Amino acid sequence: MTRALTVTGARLDGVVGAVRTVDGRIAATGPQVGPEPGDEVLDAGGGHVLPGLVNGHTHAAMTLFRGCGDDLPLMRWLQEVIWPAERRLTADDVYWGTRLAAIEMLRTGTVRFWDMYWHGEAVARAARDAGIRAAVSSVVIDGGDAAAGRSQRAAILADLDRIAEAGALVTPTLGPHAVYTVSPETLTWLGEVAADRDLPVHIHLAETEDEVADCRAVHGVTPTGLLDRCGLLSPRTVLAHCVWCDAADLELIAARGATIVTNPVSNLKLAVGDVFAYDAARAHGIPVGLGTDGAASNNSLDLLADAKFLSLLQKHRANDPAAMPATETWAVATGARAPGLGQSGALVPGAPADFVVVPSDRPELGPGALVHNLVYAASGSVVDTVVVDGRVVVRGGAVADEAEIRAEAYAAAARLGVT
Repeated sequence: MTRALTVTGARLDGVVGAVRTVDGRIAATGPQVGPEPGDEVLDAGGGHVLPGLVNGHTHAAMTLFRGCGDDLPLMRWLQEVIWPAERRLTADDVYWGTRLAAIEMLRTGTVRFWDMYWHGEAVARAARDAGIRAAVSSVVIDGGDAAAGRSQRAAILADLDRIAEAGALVTPTLGPHAVYTVSPETLTWLGEVAADRDLPVHIHLAETEDEVADCRAVHGVTPTGLLDRCGLLSPRTVLAHCVWCDAADLELIAARGATIVTNPVSNLKLAVGDVFAYDAARAHGIPVGLGTDGAASNNSLDLLADAKFLSLLQKHRANDPAAMPATETWAVATGARAPGLGQSGALVPGAPADFVVVPSDRPELGPGALVHNLVYAASGSVVDTVVVDGRVVVRGGAVADEAEIRAEAYAAAARLGVT
């Protein structure tokens, strides 16, 4: 049975008309478009219809740890606060933490997120139930012990199958944590699995100066060089952070076709000591996306708010107010500069029916150019309606079952002893 939605009174590129979707794809747009018999009809009231945002790197269920271990350096934060708490996590905890994250992401305009966390099947179920697209990986950590990594292989493969059972909104993904927590042998095996199954790989890379120095000392190469040695750099690879990549690293990433996701707010909060070189990455032709990182290290999942940080940091780094203009920042936030993240940022016939409606009377959005005001003045609070796969998942700023989801997530956090 055909499933159709028509959004009327929609302002698309300044022209008021309609957007009609059929079976999760945009079928037609424009002033001449109207609903057909049997369509669900949504009145945008003259609001702007815009591409949804793509959160290219997060750990969604870390909403359970929001506010925990704040103001600590990265490794102390991980070793003293986060990792001990995560050892107590159950699949049920992760499910409700992810549902809570999905509320925040959807309400602020994110239609797809890339996740790396424990109990990936629970993350996948939560994404499916929330109606949000997700690339889901269960984190792989063997502590640098190849034998431990070999013992995990069957479970990793089984987990991929369970993630895939969540349905079409979910993309199974491999998630080695980092070069300092995963042995080269396991990294090599994961690269082979990714190639055999044509799966994305999602990994942290060059987040801190110490990570790079330690990798050079142990392996004789940078983290980027080690990933390449292990066969893990390819067009399927999504690299989170890359703050401490040098010119040779960027050249190698570009040659292999990998994608970088920058996480400016998390990097600022954890004081990683430098700013991602967006201009250099793009000069090499590297696809770049934007991520929030987890809600324990950001501490927000509002990607639109983070877009302003991305732009301003690049201006500061370049000592040039013309650097990273609003239009470029918007393209990064909507996935248009990183096709490998799964969204094109284009609302054209044939594209996935994933978009947001922003009322035209929001004070942050006028007067002046819409995209400039979105990037420099707005936050995700301007979003009124969100459509994913042709289904309305946020209406009037509200998400279904929010009170129940919040109660379950808070109860999970209490059981973990982190409230």
